[in-house]
Amino acid sequence: MTTDLAYDAPSVFGAVHLGYLVVETDRFADWRRFGTDAIGMHLDDLDTGLMRFRIDDHECRFLLRRGPAEDVVAIGWHLDDHTTFEQIEARVRAHGVPVAEGTAEEARLRGVERLLSFPGPKGITQEIYTTPVLSPEPLRMLASGWVTGDSGMGHVAITSTRPTLMRGYFNTVFDARLTDYIDETISGVKLRIRFLRVNERHHSIAIAAVRGLPIDPVRTRVQHLNVQVATLDGLARSNDRVHELGFDMALSVGQHTNDKELSYYARTPSGFEWEVGWNPVVIDETTWQPTTHQGISIWGHTPVGQTIVDKLAQFRLGARSLAHPERTVPGLSGTGIPDD
Repeated sequence: MTTDLAYDAPSVFGAVHLGYLVVETDRFADWRRFGTDAIGMHLDDLDTGLMRFRIDDHECRFLLRRGPAEDVVAIGWHLDDHTTFEQIEARVRAHGVPVAEGTAEEARLRGVERLLSFPGPKGITQEIYTTPVLSPEPLRMLASGWVTGDSGMGHVAITSTRPTLMRGYFNTVFDARLTDYIDETISGVKLRIRFLRVNERHHSIAIAAVRGLPIDPVRTRVQHLNVQVATLDGLARSNDRVHELGFDMALSVGQHTNDKELSYYARTPSGFEWEVGWNPVVIDETTWQPTTHQGISIWGHTPVGQTIVDKLAQFRLGARSLAHPERTVPGLSGTGIPDD
C-alpha cells in the first residue's frame, strides 16, 4: 500500500502543532521534583495515579499516569480546526488503520475536546484534537515562560531501525516536510538524523537511525523530548536547578548545527532525555532548502558522566533490538520515503 491517498485532500501542513505528551511512570515523587523544582513547570495533582504539568494556559501539556512503561506512550497533536481533524481522520481510515474515539474522561484528563487516537510507530499512540481547554488559573512555576503558540510546544526525537517508514508515516498523516539531516558519529557508531516539520518550528519530530545496522541502542520509545524556554536566563537557571537537585545531566549546554538552538539535555526519572532549548531558527517556507550538517553541535553538548559501563549497556540494547522487530504501521507508512 502506498501513501498516495494522503494527497486526495488539501495539505494539512501548518495546521498541526505538537500539543501534549502522555508519560506512563511509577516514579511520581521523582517526576514531581524533576518537573516543578528542576525544569520549573506548573504542577496539577489530579489523584494518586495522575498528574499534569502546564507551561502555558493550556490545561495539560504533560499527562503522567501510573504504569510500568517508564516512557512516552502517546503524543497529542493540536489541529487548527474541525476541517483539518476530519481530513486526518479520513486519511487514517482510508488507509485501513483503526481509529478510536476518545472517551469524555480521556479528553478531560488531556484538557481537550474531540479526541481521536490511532496507532503510531514504535507503539506510540497518536492522538489528535481540535480545541484545548484553557485554564483561568495563574501559572505557579519557577520558569519565567515557555514558547508554544503556532510552533507547538517543542519536539520529540525517536530512534528507529525503520527511519524511511517512520518518515513515510508522518508524511502520510500530517504532510510533514523534511527540514534537514545531521550525520553524526558517536562512540564509533554512525548515525543519520532526519528532522521533520509540520509548521514553522524547525522540527516537531526527529528520527535518528544507526547507518548500515538495523539496531536501536535506546530502551525507551522516545529518545528525548524538547521544550523551548522563553529567555536565555531561564535556560541558565533551569540548568543550575537540574545540577543542584542531583538529577542526571545527559549533555551539557551547547548549540546545535542545524536549528542553532542553545540547549542542554537532562535525564528524566523514566530514563529518556529532556531537552530545554532557547532561540531556535524559525523556518521561512519561501526560502528554506534541506541540507546535511556534520555533527549535532557547533559547540558543547558533551556527554556528562558517561562510563564504559553505560556504553556497553547501549551495545547490549542494540543487540537485543535485533530480536525484536520495530513496530510499524504499514497502512500509513507505505513503502516509506527514502532520503532525498
